Amino acid sequence: MARDRILIYGANGYTGVLIARRAKERGLRPVLAGRSPEVESLASELGFESRRAGLGDAAALDRAMADTAVVLHCAGPFSRTSTPMADACLRTGTHYVDITGEVTVFEALAARDAEAKERGVMLLPGAGMDVVPTDCLAAHLKRRLPAARTLRLAFASTGGISRGTATTMIENFPKGGLVRRAGRLERVPSAWKTRLVDYGRGPKLSVTIPWGDVATAWYSTGIPDVEVYTPTSRTLVVAMRLLRPLRGLLATGPVQSFLKGRIRARGAGPSDAARARGRAFFWGQVTDAEGAQTQARQQTPEGYTLTALTTLGVAERVLAGQAPAGFQTPAKAYGADFILEFEGCTREDL
Repeated sequence: MARDRILIYGANGYTGVLIARRAKERGLRPVLAGRSPEVESLASELGFESRRAGLGDAAALDRAMADTAVVLHCAGPFSRTSTPMADACLRTGTHYVDITGEVTVFEALAARDAEAKERGVMLLPGAGMDVVPTDCLAAHLKRRLPAARTLRLAFASTGGISRGTATTMIENFPKGGLVRRAGRLERVPSAWKTRLVDYGRGPKLSVTIPWGDVATAWYSTGIPDVEVYTPTSRTLVVAMRLLRPLRGLLATGPVQSFLKGRIRARGAGPSDAARARGRAFFWGQVTDAEGAQTQARQQTPEGYTLTALTTLGVAERVLAGQAPAGFQTPAKAYGADFILEFEGCTREDL
């Protein structure tokens, strides 16, 4: 049986729907899969085939992947769903692509590099807004300053976030911050550092966050010290620091249930109009041991729109035979300029 199809798993979720609709616009005919009957309804609407399979049913997953070249895994939180999906991909020889930004997922899949190479399978997490643009920017800066020892990345996005993204943020907030120092991941307090970052519209106060690049940039560039920032307000910085002693309470079941209930009560994600208006802005700086620096900025479409573009871009490369085996990051697999292949994406060196 020819293995020449794209399977979108979790296609009924906010981002999965965007990817499926974009696939139809591009003339692709993916298979939509998941455990929910909503997948079948979406597939019928778009004229696609659907397959029902829960992540706890290994046999059903294997059958769903029988003629599949690549799985676009869109069902989070990926800290719970990536392992059974990666297991299925390694069993069936199917390339694995997901849209996570969770550091634990990147590290867990990186640890399976040798296993994936042995089976000829590519494991590429973070194929969307997390972490394609920042990963490509990191690789570009490393190319400009090969001796770089410190990498600072920052991003700002307009348009809003989905329920899935908000849920992941709530689950991870009690863990505090995360950076990479001397090549090792290191836990730091929430709102550990602040700095002014010019994303292209003047300096904005920005704060460290545990973004996926503290994991992936190490594999893409080998730079040992990595920090990631996003815009904030002084009020929010103070609030984050005041909440530090309450991390244990915020991690308890009742508090998590309450916060997630509030998230479920809101809309699934940004409207089409909000996404059309939105943009994402990125800044990066590298420094070497002698103090030499170089900086660059990028702009892209709004984050969820970008995720649909880049995830399908990866899938199309896989179908074209470009799927290096083993654990990959977007820039490691497809180069620093991969982000510039997509409409609305620009970069400037500073």
